[in-house]
Amino acid sequence: MTMNSCNLWMRQLAVASICILLSGLLGAQTTSAKAPAQNAAAAQAPAPAQATDPSGAKPHDDSFVIGNDDVLAINVWKEPDISSKSVPVRSDGKISLPLVGEVQAAGLTPLKLEQQIASKLQNYISQPEVSVMVQQINSQKYNVLGQVAHPGTFVIANSPTVLDAIALAGGFRDFAKQKAIYVLRQNPDGTQTRLAFNYKEVIKGKNPEQNVKLQPRDTIVVP
Repeated sequence: MTMNSCNLWMRQLAVASICILLSGLLGAQTTSAKAPAQNAAAAQAPAPAQATDPSGAKPHDDSFVIGNDDVLAINVWKEPDISSKSVPVRSDGKISLPLVGEVQAAGLTPLKLEQQIASKLQNYISQPEVSVMVQQINSQKYNVLGQVAHPGTFVIANSPTVLDAIALAGGFRDFAKQKAIYVLRQNPDGTQTRLAFNYKEVIKGKNPEQNVKLQPRDTIVVP
């Protein structure tokens, strides 16, 4: 090999070594740059959903008190033969279920009724899980009396106001005293409160606070 050929071969080897070295450095920088981005993406990724036991849910408002004629849906976890989507509360305030028999429901909250049913089922089922939902509220009612087209008793639904109640009762008769309407409301101590309602004012936007939301056992009197 001549001296020139040897020098040329040495230069080519040096250039190749430098290229390999630069390639390695660039690869390391790219990897290190990707790592924080991957870590950030991993931190932002949502955690996998954890399975929950449907029997642990309490699909009701425990402030509600069950009454006669309400319709309940009762579910016993993993026990379809005992569960029922439509259980009416009888006029004596009781319901009937397989294995459980008769249970007092009226006067209890859904949570209390769940506990009662679960207690009775413990003789047959290990750790029974019971949920009670109110399907239909028929026990909470109000009355409309006097000079309306259709006086009577109505079921409270969708938070009706006095105006709603008058409309549902068919409106006024010819000689109704629309300025002298009042609501009789039952107090916890057994007394009554009289709430004035001037229809003429309310429909004109005056004293709108008179148009109260009705409560169970309210009586609207249209003289």
